Amino acid sequence: MRSVAVILLLAGLTFCSDGSGPGPSVTIQPTITAGSGHTCRLTSAGIASCWGGNDAGQLGNGSTTSSAIPVPVSGNIEFHSLVAGAFFTCGLDRDGAAYCWGNNYYGELGVGDTMTRKTPTPVSGGHRFSSLTVGLGQACGLTSSGAYCWGSNRSGQLGTGDTVSSPVPIPVSGGLVFTAIAAGENHTCAATSGGAAYCWGLNGFGQLGNGNAPQPSMVPVAVSGGLSFTTIVAGSDHTCALVASGAAYCWGSSVNVPRPVSGSIQFAILTAGSGHTCGATSSGAAHCWGANTTGQLGNGNTAGQSAPSVVSGNLNFQVLAGGGAHTCGLSGPAAFCWGSNNLGQLGHAPERSLSPSVVTDVAPASALSAGGAHTCELRSTGAAWCWGSNVFGELGTGSTRGSAGPSAVAGTNTFKGISAGGLQTCAVTTTSAAYCWGSGSWGALGRGNFQSDSAPGPVFGGLTFDSISAGTLHVCGLTASAQAYCWGPNLDGEIGDSSTSMRNTPTPVAGGLTFKQVVAGSFMTCGLSTAGAAYCWGTNGSGQLGDSSTTRRLAPSPVAGAHTFTLLDVGASHACALLGSGTAYCWGFNLYGQLGSGSTNSSVPVAVAGGLSFASLSLGAVFTCGITTAGAAYCWGDNTEGQLGNGSTTSSPVPVAVSGGLSFTKIDAADSHACGVTAAGVVYCWGNDFYGQLGRGVFGYSMTPVLVPE
Repeated sequence: MRSVAVILLLAGLTFCSDGSGPGPSVTIQPTITAGSGHTCRLTSAGIASCWGGNDAGQLGNGSTTSSAIPVPVSGNIEFHSLVAGAFFTCGLDRDGAAYCWGNNYYGELGVGDTMTRKTPTPVSGGHRFSSLTVGLGQACGLTSSGAYCWGSNRSGQLGTGDTVSSPVPIPVSGGLVFTAIAAGENHTCAATSGGAAYCWGLNGFGQLGNGNAPQPSMVPVAVSGGLSFTTIVAGSDHTCALVASGAAYCWGSSVNVPRPVSGSIQFAILTAGSGHTCGATSSGAAHCWGANTTGQLGNGNTAGQSAPSVVSGNLNFQVLAGGGAHTCGLSGPAAFCWGSNNLGQLGHAPERSLSPSVVTDVAPASALSAGGAHTCELRSTGAAWCWGSNVFGELGTGSTRGSAGPSAVAGTNTFKGISAGGLQTCAVTTTSAAYCWGSGSWGALGRGNFQSDSAPGPVFGGLTFDSISAGTLHVCGLTASAQAYCWGPNLDGEIGDSSTSMRNTPTPVAGGLTFKQVVAGSFMTCGLSTAGAAYCWGTNGSGQLGDSSTTRRLAPSPVAGAHTFTLLDVGASHACALLGSGTAYCWGFNLYGQLGSGSTNSSVPVAVAGGLSFASLSLGAVFTCGITTAGAAYCWGDNTEGQLGNGSTTSSPVPVAVSGGLSFTKIDAADSHACGVTAAGVVYCWGNDFYGQLGRGVFGYSMTPVLVPE
């Protein structure tokens, strides 16, 4: 069979009396869901991605091209739940509004017609659902006033008392109020708040559980046995459910009343595939039983099992999803799948797997940049993803809707570098073309105007850049010939062209210097010459230009001390640089201890205390972070929002270790948050999260590193 549907009881949620969905206060639980030949995943930030077969557009990315790696679902919808049917997918947003995409032959998308959709399309009727379930050609949703179903009804699986299909939601007969619902191939089952189970539709294999096989029912009929269920799931021609003790019962497949599953295992979660079933205990240990021709039981062989068989790998699963002939689960932040892989539904290519194999998932991060209230990363594929504040379109998603989790930057560009600024973001493609997006009010997009744009657009001038740096409001870049260009506001000479005239296209920095690095800060810019000498220009009220003065400079001015540096970075009103030995020097504003020297403001470089040897540095607004040569992260300066990452909000004038013992290869600090990348390409962030800039799907702040779920 190629049909499957899975739905787990969402226990512990409260719903509004008007039938609305979970609402913005409910935490989104990461989940994974499997269809006949495709799989979808939802992060805690509400970001959906899908992979596998896509002949009907069930991946939701606007195409019909199958993919063996996750592709983001189009539309930037923040989903609260997600369910995959045979050849279509549906989800609920935070308000309980339903969206569906993919095959629509029977009207299973609920959009009022039978036209296939390749991107999420609102379900008709304006209903607000608390949960959804999908099957072969039907879908059902629960509201506080009752159940609604739509799509195929040739076997009575819509429960409306007839066999007339419907492309829009229609109420299930009987007036019963259900708290859980599950759709199989041609039948549907549900449970009331008291745990009583009802089923309707095809009953040729006893899947209605009422002892009357093979007689179908077009309206809900009570499941025999008087059991009280907490969870109910439906496969192709069978149904299973859990009682409060965790004992599992199943019916169908020629058994027409509930029978206990062998082994006396107490399950916490349950899922049904086309011809198999899986469950996990409260500790996360997974067991599967049933058909196993493609390894969908995950026990290392292809022999079918009539009793629960332990899934290989000793993984602990929080979520399980049974598909047509494959199974997937979430173990911590990682997704695993096993079984058939003919369409790439396991998230990798090309072989099937007889035991859990990790989903290729999104590519690891190769570059990272933290902005004012947003963060961006480049993945090893060259794709850009951003999260956080998006008032001016600085996430580049084509909208101005913020995101508390990674959202794909619009377009098909492949980038080699990215820089998140205060209100804008810029990146350089693998062909060295510069693109910017976000606020253009000060000309910072470099397009010859002052217009904002929520999607990447090319910087004017035809220059090819090796690197780019977005500051608070201005941007600078380096060409392959080591020439520095800047654009944006120039109120304090931060463009470096010996003027204070605003520039909305790239303008060469005066002085004829060649640079190996240039960094845009807040109304100031610094660069390292190809010989390693540091120069700065722009505002200088706190000595942040490091030239022994507090005089504004409209063109590059040499930093005092004649040091030869290997790299530098710029904060709001301070700058730091590294010697080849790993010794760090800082200069400028020091009210919060961001110079790391324990001293007051300094208009010349002063050594950071502690004797640490750093491999890299990154500056936030009024704090500083660095990675030692051993990969350990340290921060110093302001810590009022946990941006030092040491588990406190106490500021420090000297370096303190970031908590967690993580080893980082890259670190980037911003206004009041910081992020780091491990050697495996995993991103962690800490500090201010009031706009979702930590990418973890919640808001507030974190005093220690938190994993950014992909």
